[in-house]
Amino acid sequence: MRLRRDTADTAVFRITEARQGLDDDVRGRQRRYIISMLVRTVAVLLTFVLWDVSRPLAIVALVLGTVLPYVAVVIANAGRENVPSLPSTFLGDEAKRALPPGKSDLHNRS
Repeated sequence: MRLRRDTADTAVFRITEARQGLDDDVRGRQRRYIISMLVRTVAVLLTFVLWDVSRPLAIVALVLGTVLPYVAVVIANAGRENVPSLPSTFLGDEAKRALPPGKSDLHNRS
């Protein structure tokens, strides 16, 4: 026998602005670093292949192969993404009380 579950009583909360998990963040940064190092390797190899064919293009590939490691390290070490806005942990003056003031609060005000 199968029981039917009422879905109207079940509240589902969706977290849309949660940070990415630390493992996923590190894995993504490692992937970007490896891809940029592969591009750098191809640029250095193109420098040797194109040196006698097209010297200006070979120099562009050499500059790319020289600059890309610095850029890749800066991007890989940039850290986690910034959260657009965190909820405030402090209640402001506009916070409403859940209960009306008690008798002791009324006597202390006068």
